[in-house]
Amino acid sequence: MTTYKDAGVNIEEGYKAVNLIKGLARETFDSNVITDIGSFGSMYLLNIGSSEYILVSGTDGVGTKLKIAFYLDKHDTVGIDCVAMCVNDILCHGATPLFFLDYIACGKLSSSKVASIVKGIVEGCKMAGCSLVGGETAEMPGFYKDNEYDLAGFAVGIVEKQKAVYGKDVTTGDVLIGLASSGVHSNGYSLVRRIFGIDDDPKVLGKVYEELGVSLGEELLRPTMIYVKPVLKVLEKVKVKGIAHITGGGFFENIPRAFPKGYSAVIERGSWEVPAIFKLIQEHGKVEEKEMFSTFNMGIGMVLIVSKEDVNLTLKILEQEGIKAWVIGTIQKGEDGVVLR
Repeated sequence: MTTYKDAGVNIEEGYKAVNLIKGLARETFDSNVITDIGSFGSMYLLNIGSSEYILVSGTDGVGTKLKIAFYLDKHDTVGIDCVAMCVNDILCHGATPLFFLDYIACGKLSSSKVASIVKGIVEGCKMAGCSLVGGETAEMPGFYKDNEYDLAGFAVGIVEKQKAVYGKDVTTGDVLIGLASSGVHSNGYSLVRRIFGIDDDPKVLGKVYEELGVSLGEELLRPTMIYVKPVLKVLEKVKVKGIAHITGGGFFENIPRAFPKGYSAVIERGSWEVPAIFKLIQEHGKVEEKEMFSTFNMGIGMVLIVSKEDVNLTLKILEQEGIKAWVIGTIQKGEDGVVLR
């Protein structure tokens, strides 16, 4: 059986690092800091006249999905991934993205390659309805290979304090609505590369699998879905109690971040369409089911938690916005976090 740890990613050590960082970061907090380290987005209270708003910020990168872009020499979509990873996180608190900044570090600067990357970033910003206001490009010879680069981003959004989503009101009987992902999105690629032997033989990316209908490379470079506009439409008419962006750590790490301790998300297997790529990964790598749900989004890129009476309206709005969505589970009392049933 192949695990994420076998591929060089130690999730448990990552958890330990976050816990160590929390204490250090708290030393800098002032009274306007609302969230602790570890929330989907960082929340900072603003007092503007008689109104209270919260700035919500998030930062992230594309990860080793970039390796696929290097092998295929295709760089115009990873910028969408970079924007998505940031704006989807701040959306979890109900924030409307305002602006975005990028950071591109490379071994040898290629103006055409940078322009291609930024083209994707611009496309992502348009999808999210935010402005690309600046960024930084760093040429670091000897640190990165000449044909490689790293890409990260930073987004800031805003939400009225009384409309912010915290997850604190989630309770027994609330319903989890899963929003379809576009595929692997931007996490788990170290495991994917190991399973398919991509680093040993990049030519495998050109192989067309019948179940995918496209080459492996095309499937793996499919951009991360940006959920901002559809979810903001839902938030206009529905009191969404909790939102989870399903990224690194899969279901087990991310869904519990959207509700208080003392509750569990009971997930019904088979209640949504699992894209073929995940079945291919599992079969090819002989990956156990729990490991799949701990590493990948399994076809669900975002989860909204709403009251039973709001389910139909939520599904209707998402359908109108062109987003596939399903009821995938319920909230129950318990300390198990996520239960697959």
